[in-house]
Amino acid sequence: MRQSRIRTKTQFYLDKYFSGESMDYRQILALFFPILIDQAFIVGLNLVNTAMISSSGVGAVSAVNMVDSLNIFLINVFVAVATGGTVVVAQYKGNGNNQMVSRATAGSITSVSMIALGIGLLIIAFHNPLLQLLFGSATPEVLDSARTYLIGSSISFLGIAIVQAVCGALRGIGKSRASLFLSLIMNVLYVLLNILFINYLHMGVLGMTIAINIARFAGAACALYYLFKMDATLHIRIHDLFHIPISMLKKILFIGLPFAAEQMFFNGGKLLTQVFIVSMGTYAIATNAIASSLAGVFQIPAAALSIMVVTVVGQCIGRGNVADARKFMKSFLWLGALFLTAIGLILMPFFSLLVGLFSPPAEIVDDIFWVLLMTVIVQIPLWSISFILPSALRAAGDARFTSISSMLSMWLFRVILGYVLGVTLGMGIFGVWLAMNCEWGVRGAVFLWRFRGDKWYKHKLI
Repeated sequence: MRQSRIRTKTQFYLDKYFSGESMDYRQILALFFPILIDQAFIVGLNLVNTAMISSSGVGAVSAVNMVDSLNIFLINVFVAVATGGTVVVAQYKGNGNNQMVSRATAGSITSVSMIALGIGLLIIAFHNPLLQLLFGSATPEVLDSARTYLIGSSISFLGIAIVQAVCGALRGIGKSRASLFLSLIMNVLYVLLNILFINYLHMGVLGMTIAINIARFAGAACALYYLFKMDATLHIRIHDLFHIPISMLKKILFIGLPFAAEQMFFNGGKLLTQVFIVSMGTYAIATNAIASSLAGVFQIPAAALSIMVVTVVGQCIGRGNVADARKFMKSFLWLGALFLTAIGLILMPFFSLLVGLFSPPAEIVDDIFWVLLMTVIVQIPLWSISFILPSALRAAGDARFTSISSMLSMWLFRVILGYVLGVTLGMGIFGVWLAMNCEWGVRGAVFLWRFRGDKWYKHKLI
């Protein structure tokens, strides 16, 4: 009897908050769980990779973390364009225009691949001045390892770009299981190769570099094979990738370019804070790397929501149903805060066990704990409105406003305040992270104000 009441009550809340005319809670759950598993694997595997490279010493961790901060900056540029493809695909799917769904998918893959190839070649050509400019104060040992990892990562950009574009299009039409499968192939292969090259062959950063290239290009090959040979709905052929209407590219880039500019400025600000941290010494770099990896674990379910909301809101707007879009956005914001609270309460008691995976020097364990504890508390009210909400606004076509707001908040608060607190006032790594948390609040408040109005859904995309 009690179980029956619980089931009835659960059904009531699912229908009330996660069902509408555009889709019901069953479709949303079918979208969410594959994306959640994907995010869990990506973050978990990154955690394992960081832990593995830790066996090569603090210098290796520092080198990989420094270059990854630059990689995130660069990769997010073409991932932003892939997001533009996801939005356009989702809106055409909601509109019921299958032919345009196929064209949007082809356009996304082509544009993302070309951008990634260009960025990779530029970084390889100018890797030395770039490393000196950004991380010149690091030790020679760290810089040598960073050089190897940077060149190798740049070669792999084309591979991950193809995977991101294909997975983004599949999520746009609601095929999150296929997207999960392709992502798992790439990421699991990466970890297995890291175990071989780092743990058994003791190749350190070079081994990680070889592993990332094999895994990403294998993932790209699988993604294209799925698209051409196995998919029964998109009907993409090889020559479609070389014949893309300019009008379709304009639609994709209307969303993708402002988001790419946002990612460049946003992650450029993060990169600049990384420069502050490099000047604080190798221990500060390691503290930042380990705390970032752990924070990513706490944010897995909320991050999955921020990805899923693009498909949900995009399809609602494609159908012209603003009421459903607004309802789902509110529900996802509350659910994101609930997830962050639950995960924080579950995982923080196991901090010693989690941090032990990285074998950090005893001197930095307390710093990692306080930085992580502060972030776990602050992210409960602020993370969802700062990350889930702009993803939803962008899916509705409100790309320019979200991008400009994110860029301004990053540079006015995270960068400037991070320098003042971390360097000028001597608060070190704690000051840099405190500034980041403050910036979440400012940015989130701006997006909430935008959401309460009506301009965010009045953009005509398709």
